[in-house]
Amino acid sequence: MDSCLMVWHMKPQSRAYRFTGHKDAVTCVNFSPSGHLLASGSRDKTVRIWVPNVKGESTAFRAHTATVRSVHFCSDGQSFVTASDDKTIKVWATHRQKFLFSLSQHINWVRCAKFSPDGRLIVSASDDKTVKLWDKSSRECVHSYCEHGGFVTYVDFHPSGTCIAAAGMDNTVKVWDVRTHRLLQHYQLHSAAVNGLSFHPSGNYLITASSDSTLKILDLMEGRLLYTLHGHQGPATTVAFSRTGEYFASGGSDEQVMVWKSNFDIVDHGEVMKVPRPPATLASSMGNLPEVDFPVPPGRGRSVESVQSQPQEPVSMPQTLTSTLEHIVGQLDVLTQTVSILEQRLTLTEDKLKQCLENQQLIMQRATP
Repeated sequence: MDSCLMVWHMKPQSRAYRFTGHKDAVTCVNFSPSGHLLASGSRDKTVRIWVPNVKGESTAFRAHTATVRSVHFCSDGQSFVTASDDKTIKVWATHRQKFLFSLSQHINWVRCAKFSPDGRLIVSASDDKTVKLWDKSSRECVHSYCEHGGFVTYVDFHPSGTCIAAAGMDNTVKVWDVRTHRLLQHYQLHSAAVNGLSFHPSGNYLITASSDSTLKILDLMEGRLLYTLHGHQGPATTVAFSRTGEYFASGGSDEQVMVWKSNFDIVDHGEVMKVPRPPATLASSMGNLPEVDFPVPPGRGRSVESVQSQPQEPVSMPQTLTSTLEHIVGQLDVLTQTVSILEQRLTLTEDKLKQCLENQQLIMQRATP
């Protein structure tokens, strides 16, 4: 919101870069696949392409006639897509920032637009309550997904390119198959709007950020909630996994950026990363997510559909153990919140102490003749 861009180094004791240039709030930022360029969009209606070094040089161009909400590079780095409150999606050539074409069928603000991993499709999310899938070469809308009950805030492709996940103001996350256009999974886990999401590079997990101040990690293969993370003191506005999936970062209205370590799926994901598989196998193994409607409404326990949609509980797991584990998880959530509050109070105390010492120094200086 301060119209600045920060580039943080993951190495300890490394200085961060602060880039200034935008005349209003910066709404989105994206690294090119090579990492040599950085694109940002702003409420000042411009897009800036930065060279992320100590000089922080950038070229700016008027991209839209209203706020730019989203910017995303294609996987080959040759083009990028922007989305705006002017209800359009625009595709640009990266070098020379040349305008290529515009997509304009949304009838309200476009919050987000992303390229598919192979660069052939574009997906967009809008305040007109639809998610649209576009063919890049024909520039036509292939399909409109209209199942959201409110504004659609964010959308992204699964790493396999076979499905998309969309977050909404109706507190839900929905996953669709882009080949059959069927709704595969539906999660209603947050108590407020879902503002952002990110797929783990393995394609097995999805992380969501919500205005209820939490992040949630979902196991897509089993269709269940794995973790609820407390840390932000207000709405969590954005979240993203690192390229390897080892870390994820979240941003919030509390002016904090938090970097988290992903301590799950270490063995499985290591194998996925190390063992090269043919593309067909990769698509079939990662793309076919189980169908899930979460939470499953009562009274559907006997149907074939619900058997398919609910992960089977191991027979050996006693009910008492399950409830004990759930209780422990609940207690850990409370503990995490408590630690977070204590950290905040400690910071406030440190600030007050620093202020007292500064005031004492001033009094001493005035007292000495």
